[in-house]
Amino acid sequence: MTKSRRPTRKPHLSETPISDVATPLVDSQFNNPNLYINREISWVEFNLRVLDEARCESHPLLERLKFIAIFSSNLDEFFMIRVSAVEEQVEAGIQTPSLDGLKPLEQLIEIRKRVEAMLHERNDCFYNHILPKLAEEKIYFKACSELSEKERTVLDQYFENNIFPILTPLALDPGHPFPHVSNLSLSLAVQLKADSDDEPRFARVKVPDTIPRLIRLDKIGIKPTSGETVFVWLEDVIATNIQKLFPEVEIQAVYPFRVIRDADIEIEEDEAGDLLETIEEGLRQRRYGNVVRLDVNPGMPQYIKNVLIENLGVSERKVYEIPGVLGLASLMEVMSLERPDLKDAPFIPHNPFLNDDGDDIFATIRKRDVLLYHPFDSFQPVVDLIHEAAHDPNVLAIKQTLYRVGSQSPIVQALIEAAERGKQVAVLVELKARFDEENNIIWAKALEKAGAHVVYGLIGLKTHAKVLLIVRNENGEMRRYVHLGTGNYNPSTAKVYTDYSLFTCNKEIGADVSDVFNYLTGYSRQKSYRKIFVAPFGIRQKMLELIEREIEMHKQHQNGRIIMKMNALVDEQIIKALYRASQAGVPIDLIVRGICVLRPNLDGVSNTIRVTSIVGRFLEHSRAYYFFNNGNEEVYLSSADMMRRNLDRRVEILFPVLDSAHRQQIKNDLELMLKDNLKARLLNPDGTYTPVATNGKPINSQLIFLNEKP
Repeated sequence: MTKSRRPTRKPHLSETPISDVATPLVDSQFNNPNLYINREISWVEFNLRVLDEARCESHPLLERLKFIAIFSSNLDEFFMIRVSAVEEQVEAGIQTPSLDGLKPLEQLIEIRKRVEAMLHERNDCFYNHILPKLAEEKIYFKACSELSEKERTVLDQYFENNIFPILTPLALDPGHPFPHVSNLSLSLAVQLKADSDDEPRFARVKVPDTIPRLIRLDKIGIKPTSGETVFVWLEDVIATNIQKLFPEVEIQAVYPFRVIRDADIEIEEDEAGDLLETIEEGLRQRRYGNVVRLDVNPGMPQYIKNVLIENLGVSERKVYEIPGVLGLASLMEVMSLERPDLKDAPFIPHNPFLNDDGDDIFATIRKRDVLLYHPFDSFQPVVDLIHEAAHDPNVLAIKQTLYRVGSQSPIVQALIEAAERGKQVAVLVELKARFDEENNIIWAKALEKAGAHVVYGLIGLKTHAKVLLIVRNENGEMRRYVHLGTGNYNPSTAKVYTDYSLFTCNKEIGADVSDVFNYLTGYSRQKSYRKIFVAPFGIRQKMLELIEREIEMHKQHQNGRIIMKMNALVDEQIIKALYRASQAGVPIDLIVRGICVLRPNLDGVSNTIRVTSIVGRFLEHSRAYYFFNNGNEEVYLSSADMMRRNLDRRVEILFPVLDSAHRQQIKNDLELMLKDNLKARLLNPDGTYTPVATNGKPINSQLIFLNEKP
């Protein structure tokens, strides 16, 4: 195993302590703000860990480039959703501090300071480290001015034929109002010479997003030299040919700028006559949300900047001067390059259903519960189960929740086939799944057209639970087959997200899931179930009970243990319960990929709590909760993180792992993650993260899962 070489660097602004954490004043209610980390700053720290992966030299070179793209895309979404929400509080004059004591404007100031520092480090990583190494591999990002005359000629012709026809120059003057600039759009501000002594004229050209932003020269007829691959940026090609858009007008300069808008769709569901129409209208309005960030290059003149600030309605605080290319999320396009030597090695996931001597998938599930851990275990059995159910004459009904399924979904296609074959198909399609609304609307309409019963969710709640129910007639007996998961029904993301899947015929779980679907599709108000727990009614209360029980067991036997793995820990009640457990001496390990508001290792409050974050090749997405319970160990899996939105405003499922071997497997998985010393970072009391000390054998938990699956 190759030891990871971590980047060495001096601390920067985004690594300075969030606040000076002396021994906090401990009260019985844990209300002191010093006990908590700011949620937004915690997310910024998470994205810094993503950037660290781009700097990690143990990753293949194109994978490092991919992490630059992911970092940039993450940051865009953070501004579209989280920063925009804090900006709304400031504009509304709200002064209420968050749990950690920061007021909205104070949060925005701190966010900007840290984001500017991270953008500086991202650019340093991309321009000074990754690009030179790509050049060594004969992969180049060139400016048009660096091309040969022959290359320029071919590229100019490509511009004439493929780019010029779709460009629209938009002037700004009394007869031409400032054009709308849509969310995430990249534009060129063109400074034109004035006709008199007045200020220069201004025009805007949008860089089209309907064609690839990175133009690969060998794909447009330019023969590569000695195996070279050369990319040029689309905006540079447009800027180089900008005179063709303004014939006989003197162009003084061209400056790129990029706009990020508030993209959070607000829905007053109790006022919506038709949720489908309301979401469709919200998608149209997303283009027009308030601008939350304006990106420009440092060399842009104040005159041009003032035009943008005035017409986009932004303050200087929202303007970010970023050297180089704007919007590096587009670097993901480079991953299509056929250079397997510069990418992670492909792998074939394990499929335990293939080991059952030709038994069909239903027979295998009848024999025993099956637990899969994706992507190390294949997601294909989930697809196969739905496909088999669609074609099996003994299957009478299929019920499923769909949150994020992707644009090409074999699962939805199977559900459509089932409906067309006359089976009872009921699907809850969550239209409010952020940034997947359009896909989900398309699938919902297709399912309805095929004859499926489609519902769009519950008023005031998102349905985030991942659950499938198949009802099969077996010799006159109705048997329920259930799949419960921690991740989405999306075969594409299942290749890169870590998630658990459980297949079972357990009668009590099957009855519970039937009741859940009655709750989702009808007027049932059921709040308690036989084996599972359902938010917004039962998950927080169950988690609090499990933590309190562990406290009592530890007081009696001194053997308590809690391990919780999730994507985010924000819920105040859960955090306070964990503080109480730590004060009682319970050893607690939290594996939290992203946001963590809890402060570990505070004297007298959280001495026994350790918080680990793992960021690596695969996105850690599974949620697993382990309690020692004096030797009667219990393990629960869930679609829910410990966040208020999950526990109060979503339909989520927490389900027990009943098979002892499966419980042991999950515990072993968690213990291995806690030994990770290559991709794990430890959360410090001040909110920063540091690499785990590598003493002895280096351990990359994801790599071990990848290599040691049977």
